[in-house]
Amino acid sequence: MSERKGQEWKEVGVRILVPAAGVTAALLIGAIFLIILDADPFGAYGAMVRGAVGNKFGITQTLVKATPLLLVGLGISIAFRASCINIGGQGQMIAGAIAATWFPLVASSLPGIILIPATILFGFLAGAVWGFVPGILKARYNVNEILTTIMMNSIALQFMNFLLQGPLMDPKGIEAGTYLAQSARLPDHVWLARIVPKTTLHTGLYLALVMAVVVYFFLWRTTIGYRIRAVGLNPDASRYSGINVRFNQALALTLAGGLAGIAGSIEVIGVQHRLLEGLTSGYGFTGIVAALLGWLHPLGLIPASVFFGGLLVGANTMQRAVQVPSALIDAILGLVVLFVSGSGVWTQRWIRKIKSQSRSEVSS
Repeated sequence: MSERKGQEWKEVGVRILVPAAGVTAALLIGAIFLIILDADPFGAYGAMVRGAVGNKFGITQTLVKATPLLLVGLGISIAFRASCINIGGQGQMIAGAIAATWFPLVASSLPGIILIPATILFGFLAGAVWGFVPGILKARYNVNEILTTIMMNSIALQFMNFLLQGPLMDPKGIEAGTYLAQSARLPDHVWLARIVPKTTLHTGLYLALVMAVVVYFFLWRTTIGYRIRAVGLNPDASRYSGINVRFNQALALTLAGGLAGIAGSIEVIGVQHRLLEGLTSGYGFTGIVAALLGWLHPLGLIPASVFFGGLLVGANTMQRAVQVPSALIDAILGLVVLFVSGSGVWTQRWIRKIKSQSRSEVSS
């Protein structure tokens, strides 16, 4: 029993230390770039930390950005657990944002107590539809979900651009002759309440945390969740045992889309209060890396999302503090993404090595 406990602690240590080493390596390489540009790396990274957690504004902004990352990452985790690679979080989030804009505008007469949950539900359904399409294509015709989810991203983006240039364009902008690519402002009673006054931190954070717990219980405490995880671990064995592999993979992609759709709806009614270009801010892609850093575990995703939220907020502060090109900031963030993604390979190798050593010790 004690040997098994020791093995579990070793695995936890590997899952924490290897990604942390990857982040450290990425920041060290970024420091070399800063030195080449005659910038002080200590001052730059100090500004990054201060920008993310150094004051009330930084902390609240970090949590604001962590909220959609957490929701998208939860969907990514469900899909990956079913051995499906969902690259469509961006498009699914856009679909949810479109639905969460359209519904409050056409149903503005509803009271907020009904309108807010209904708007989030519409966002979930729109995102789920966007995830269902690649899911059913994979289940029925074995179409590669990486290709279909990427293409669905482009379709969602172009559809949003069409709506913002026509049916959903702000009428006030048309009257003023500005023709801005944004929708009308949503009614006040659909806005999410602020957790901290005079900041953009909204109650969508609470929903994201609740969904993390719900997804954990779904994956580890329900029959459907067990089947999804079984499909991801060994599709052939699952099929032999009577589990419908194709159905569960399609279900996983659909649920992943739904959670990303919630992220899009919360971004609309919690932060922007209208649909506009650039609303997703790349959360659909960053959420993939957050999911990997969180070991594809719903609860592990909470600190991982906060970390990446702080990284996004702190990077802006660092750029202003040391006056370096924005391309360098993007490169440093890209390095973090690259090293964290690559650390997953080494994590699995070390865990397999630990399990192999444990079996050797037991057999001897």
